[in-house]
Parts: sequence; structure tokens; C-alpha cells
Amino acid sequence: MFKDTVLSILEKHELYISRCLQLAKQGTFAAMPNPSVGAVVVYNDKIIGEGFTSAYGGPHAEPNAIASVKNQELLKESTLYVSLEPCSHFGKTPPCCDLVIAKQIPRVVIGTVDPFAKVCGRGIQKMREAGIDVVVGVLEKECQESNKRFFTFHQKQRPYIILKWAETPDHYLAPLTRDNQRPFWISNTYSKQTVHQYRSEEMAFLVGTQTVLDDNPSLTTRDWYGNNPVRVYLDRTGKIDSSFALQNGEAKTICITANEALVTTENVIYEYADFDQELLPQVCAILYRHNILSLVVEGGRQTLQSFIDHNLWDEARIFVGETNLHEGLKAPVISKFDTEEKHLILNDTLRIVFP
Repeated sequence: MFKDTVLSILEKHELYISRCLQLAKQGTFAAMPNPSVGAVVVYNDKIIGEGFTSAYGGPHAEPNAIASVKNQELLKESTLYVSLEPCSHFGKTPPCCDLVIAKQIPRVVIGTVDPFAKVCGRGIQKMREAGIDVVVGVLEKECQESNKRFFTFHQKQRPYIILKWAETPDHYLAPLTRDNQRPFWISNTYSKQTVHQYRSEEMAFLVGTQTVLDDNPSLTTRDWYGNNPVRVYLDRTGKIDSSFALQNGEAKTICITANEALVTTENVIYEYADFDQELLPQVCAILYRHNILSLVVEGGRQTLQSFIDHNLWDEARIFVGETNLHEGLKAPVISKFDTEEKHLILNDTLRIVFP
């Protein structure tokens, strides 16, 4: 009987934390650089309030869920379920754990501890000291996975890094020579639109100098509704000037350069790095300072391969077209990976690879 009761309680906890994870998905990209969290308020085995993290700067999941409860008196007899530990510090908003305490919510069930140093157990401790019954670690791995960008950023002090490129079935990126300064398209229109969707979902996109010179990319979300990402490009000597699309002022743009004569303008922030030393750790440190949780590395081949060789990547999204080139610029090579997903986009194949 006791075992059955315990299992019943655990199953209920997992059921409501699963609902928190569903809610968290609704705020994932708008919330960054905050984590996206889901919260539900349960009274007598019935959900009476729900919420998720608002766009950055707005209320977190807990106040949104609490505010949605019509009869606030019921909070004193309810359980709050939340996918990530309620914050305990003042940021853009007041501490969520203070609100939980003020509303006299007697029980809180948490998916996982917040890795952010200013929280990291402090919210849990504060609520317990106020007499609240706190349970931690329900569907913990799933809750961490739902905020993998946030966890990577705080645990590894770098963005969550996604590598992205398109290649032919025989593993080429482009022909050896081209007649104009325009991208060579391997993938179809729908794959291109998918990339623009990625631009609306991730915080920053990075390209190397040669990609800018060859393709003159704008790295904006022209084919998808959403905000433009931060644009980042490498330019050791300062070859990229205001004639290139990256300097058009349409989005925040960061140039990582060794040329100290370059001065930040209205359109471009110049960050200095020593290109004679290990460059990629410096790039990660610069983006960490800019509070960038996720980075898509879009090209070119040398830049992509450098991230692979330095084991600085968390997933790769590879679009494979249907036409062979037989010769040209070879695609990057990932020799070892753990898991792979494949998705069809009309006649293209999207491979998503995880280390």
C-alpha cells in the first residue's frame, strides 16, 4: 500500500512537470537570454493556473501562473509545479521565490536546480526556510534538456553552438570557381526558409571572412517572421567595409578582429582578439560577455572545421541536396558523433547530428 501511494505521488509530480515542459516551449526563444520555464498551480488534483516565461524583460513563469488563478485564496492550499528553480535575485523582475512565499503556497515541486550562480539552490533554500515543502529533481534530465542553451551557457561559460551547412551528396560545399559574389545554392527553397526560421530562434549567427567576401550574406530573417539574430563575423585585418550587407545596420553586428585601428560604430561593434593564439576560446569568451546563449556557425569550411576540430559544438544541422558536384570545395567532416536524426525537406535531407 505504501509503495503504491509513493508511486502515485511520483506519477502525479511527473504528470504536472510534463505539463510545465509543454508550457516552457511556448517561450523558449523569446525568453533568451533568460531560460524558458513552465509553471502550473494545482489544487485538489486540478490545474487552476498556468504560465510560462514572457519575452525577455517580462514576468517569469511563476508570477504568470499565479496571476492566472482566479481565486487567489486557493493558493494557500495548492502546489506549485515549475520546471526550473524559482529565482532568488533581483534582475529585470523581482525574485519569484519571494512571491511564492508571500502568496503562502505550501508546496513547490521543481524539475531542476538553476545553474545560474546567483540562484543555484538559493531559491530552494529561501522557500524551505519559509516553511514551504519543496521537492526537487522531478524529470530532471528532461527539464535540463528543455533549457540546454541556458545550461550550456552557465556551466561551460560559452554559447550553445550549432554548426550549419549545406552540402551535395558527394560532400562538396561549392564549385571551385564562381562568376559572381552570390551564394551557390545546394538546398531547395524550403530548406532556405528553414534556415531563416533558425535565425529567428537562435541568438547569434557567425561567419568567417571568406564567406563574407564570397557570398556577402545579410544573416537576417527575410524569409521567416521573427527577430534578426546578432550577426558575428571574423575579420582579422579589416577587409569587410560598409559596402557589405553585414554592416547595413539591420541587426546588432559584432566583428572579431585583430585590427585595433577599427573603432566601434553605430552599425558594428568591434571586439579585439589575438589571431596568433587559440582563436575560438576567445570568440566564445567574447560572446559570453555579450550574454549570447546560442550561436549558429554558418561558414565557411575552415571556420566550421575549426569548431569541429576543437570539439566546440553541441549539434550540427547539415542540409544535403540532391545534385552531385563531382569536384569543388570539400564540406567539413565530423568523424565521430553520438546520435543522428534525419528529416526530409522535399527533395533535401536534413541531418541533425549530436556529439
